[in-house]
Amino acid sequence: MKFKGPQKEEMISAGIDIGTSTTKLVISRFTLMNMAGGAHVPRIEIIDKQVIHRSPIYRTPLLSPTTIDIKKIEDLVRKEYQEAGIEPKDIQTGAVIITGETATKSNAEVMLHQLSDQAGEFLVATAGPDLEGIIAAKGSGAYEYSKDTGKVIANIDIGGGTANVAVYKSGRLCGTCTLHVGGRLIEFKDNKIQNISPPVKNLLSQWDSWMVEGQNINPSAIKQVTDFMADVIARMLNKALTNEDLPLLLGHEPNWVEDIEAIMFSGGISECIYRHETGTVLTDGYDDIGLMLAASLKESSSLAGWNWVKPQETVRATVLGAGMQTTEISGATIEADHRKLPMKNLPVYQIRFEGDFKTEINQLSKRIEEALDLYDPQRDGQNFAVYFSELPYLRFREIDEFAESILNAMKQKPNQTQALVLVLDRDYAKVLGQTLKRKAPVQSIICIDQIKVENGDYLDIGQVLESDVVPVIIKTLTFQK
Repeated sequence: MKFKGPQKEEMISAGIDIGTSTTKLVISRFTLMNMAGGAHVPRIEIIDKQVIHRSPIYRTPLLSPTTIDIKKIEDLVRKEYQEAGIEPKDIQTGAVIITGETATKSNAEVMLHQLSDQAGEFLVATAGPDLEGIIAAKGSGAYEYSKDTGKVIANIDIGGGTANVAVYKSGRLCGTCTLHVGGRLIEFKDNKIQNISPPVKNLLSQWDSWMVEGQNINPSAIKQVTDFMADVIARMLNKALTNEDLPLLLGHEPNWVEDIEAIMFSGGISECIYRHETGTVLTDGYDDIGLMLAASLKESSSLAGWNWVKPQETVRATVLGAGMQTTEISGATIEADHRKLPMKNLPVYQIRFEGDFKTEINQLSKRIEEALDLYDPQRDGQNFAVYFSELPYLRFREIDEFAESILNAMKQKPNQTQALVLVLDRDYAKVLGQTLKRKAPVQSIICIDQIKVENGDYLDIGQVLESDVVPVIIKTLTFQK
């Protein structure tokens, strides 16, 4: 990191996206600045993000249909770091994203942890279709469009295996949904069908279709499938999926309440529509249904009712989102034990203050016991972060009572030498952290604020920067089975 006086500093971020069809990498530089000025409480923000290196788009290397070629992925990352003039030790934040059908490979989790260990000090490994959709919406420009216009926009990121949908209004996430819709769900070789994915097989069995692997390609039968996929996307956007559509639903149903006003497509299929890239593997011949799916989307009367907004990025949306949009900066008034940082893969347990403050703090011991049952059932010392949300306005006496209740509740943890990791949705981190330190001087405390998380999220907390803030990445570690 280069420190540029008291007001600015820089950090380097990497984004790596290992998808069903393609793998790509970006290196970015962030500039941080204290925006408060003068004698005000510091407010550190990322004021500039600049991509300093984009890799070519590689075909994702596989050893077999069910196994990723980890060595080739590692060689690819090493080569791109060299091209960018960057070493792993220079990387302070970013994300490795495993997406689509690749997350179902037998060695996906092993590969991610192996790769994140060699790719940088504070590089994280994430997977999960909801998070993928959110990151793609930020990389494609849909998130910014919603902020600029106030409109409800759905970003539909379609790659080789999945369509990940994230809906935004005025910069606020409204909901997500993921479908088994993608270019490699039916693959060809020598004018024959080589592979049909299980979700499409389930769909075909509903139709009593005779389409099978080894059969000659029948364009009209294939088009029936891709047209149906386009119609399923339209029904999903309208929150009107039918029983016939369910083989193509991955996980939960659409969970937003707003009516969608505009749509944006990103991902490899979007590249087939818009042709942003030149001279990449994507301009080679296709051996799957990608081009036919893109044609079905463009021709679909069910999708024609929405305003189509052109994306800023197509196939690179997720990797740009991963490299440039996953990092948040905590508040500058925090309490953090430098010796315990960085921390990776801390599961989050949320405690909402829904009722009276006294009632809530009296229940803290019970809530921490629930967190232990969830994240450390064998009581072997798995640490976790506690997120206190919807906190009321607290006077100093109440902060003191709060700190006492937290320390009493945390006595249930089997490893008392672990740092207590607390995340607050209000600006109490410094005062609460200092109160905890006064009451328990030997206890390590990581107390941060201005970060919003949920149950089931995971946190990575980086080293304290020169400006006394910490970079934080919020992620979902979910491997599809």
